[in-house]
Amino acid sequence: MINTLRRKLRGIPLVVILLTVFPFLISAYCIGSENNDNSSADTRYTCVSVPHRIVFCGDTVDLTRYDRHERMDRELMAFSFMHSTSIQTIKRANRYFPVIVPILKENGIPEDFKYLMAIESACNPLARSGAGAAGLWQFMPVTGKEYGLEVNSHVDERYHIVKATYAACKYLREAYNKFGDWISVAASYNAGQGRISQQQDRQYTDETLDLYLVEETARYIYRIFAAKLLFDNPSAFGFRLKASDLYPQIHYRTVKVSETITDLVRFAKSQGTTYALLKNLNPWLRDTSLPCKNGKEYVIMLPDNDKMNYNPDLTLPYDRKWVVD
Repeated sequence: MINTLRRKLRGIPLVVILLTVFPFLISAYCIGSENNDNSSADTRYTCVSVPHRIVFCGDTVDLTRYDRHERMDRELMAFSFMHSTSIQTIKRANRYFPVIVPILKENGIPEDFKYLMAIESACNPLARSGAGAAGLWQFMPVTGKEYGLEVNSHVDERYHIVKATYAACKYLREAYNKFGDWISVAASYNAGQGRISQQQDRQYTDETLDLYLVEETARYIYRIFAAKLLFDNPSAFGFRLKASDLYPQIHYRTVKVSETITDLVRFAKSQGTTYALLKNLNPWLRDTSLPCKNGKEYVIMLPDNDKMNYNPDLTLPYDRKWVVD
């Protein structure tokens, strides 16, 4: 009987045989896998739940209406599945939130605006958009100058963390004096004060969240809301960070300069550091020289050589909710 079966199979192409047997093999494998997968980790995609409401700058925003719920859901999914960007934003925030939050408070700006900075630049002081906006707060050149920042080929204070934050506070305070509510202020940071005012007049409402706006601006406020939820509970998004994963603040000393530096490379060497580290701590230096005209003084940060080495055991989280250990 076996010999007869062999003779019959000789005339059947191998491909046909495999196609006939393959489904049964797969079924057997799947059944076996189901029996063995009970102990494995659940790798299915999940969604962060949209809350019924969120508090922004002291005001409670209802998110139960279908359009608000779905807009919020979109931004929560974006933060959930843009893993590298979301995680790196949290890591960087540990370094820069301690710098900008006291400035916000000093100027009477709600602390929630740190999340606006986070979505503008992903907490990257070197961020630059295709349109030419730059720095943590993404100022355009003209706007930066309008709010007191020096912007030229040698110095671009849009990249200066402290000065750019003070400039952002000036804008935000001015916008609040115009609108009287912080959500409109936040929307105007993206679209401009004139456009938000114009649309409020055309659409007969002061409720900025109810305006029909271009997609980028319509998403903007919900991205800020989503960023707040991300920072409030990263593990809900699947990001389980340790304190040692976060970026620590950099120890530095300062030197005041009131005379032109013709060669910043030599200057760095004379200060016991490298040109690369000088630029890293002072990204507002945009050329290899620094003209000081009319007695203008600049403060340059230099790394503290005794505290430069990375020690994750000493990294403290800005917010304990960011970490799981």
